[in-house]
Amino acid sequence: MGKSIAVIIARLIFAAIFLMAAAFKFAGMQTTADYIAAAGFPFPLFLAWVAALFEVALVACFLSGAFFREASLLAAAYVIFLGFAFHGPSHWQGNQAEFGFFVDHFSFMAGLLFAAVYGPGEKLALPYGRLWR
Repeated sequence: MGKSIAVIIARLIFAAIFLMAAAFKFAGMQTTADYIAAAGFPFPLFLAWVAALFEVALVACFLSGAFFREASLLAAAYVIFLGFAFHGPSHWQGNQAEFGFFVDHFSFMAGLLFAAVYGPGEKLALPYGRLWR
């Protein structure tokens, strides 16, 4: 029972983090686009929308347990990409706190990789494809 509770809490934490990220994007889509543009990416408003919608999809996977392993792997890749793109070595000289933000992405990625390996647990998890039947 303790293992199931821990897994459900972890799923809720993952979902909450991505839900907050999506909510901030939806609340200030142009601000997010400006941040993306400042990092040198093309089509910043389009990418901001893609990121927000992707984060909503991750929330659905983490809450339902459907496609959980795939979502965890995609989220891990996304998190490490964000770490390098927005907090990587080129940002450290101007602000040492950026190094801390960068390292935080690795610990989050480690949790997501662990989740990908062990899955959504046995409780409150839809089997693969059940959402689409």
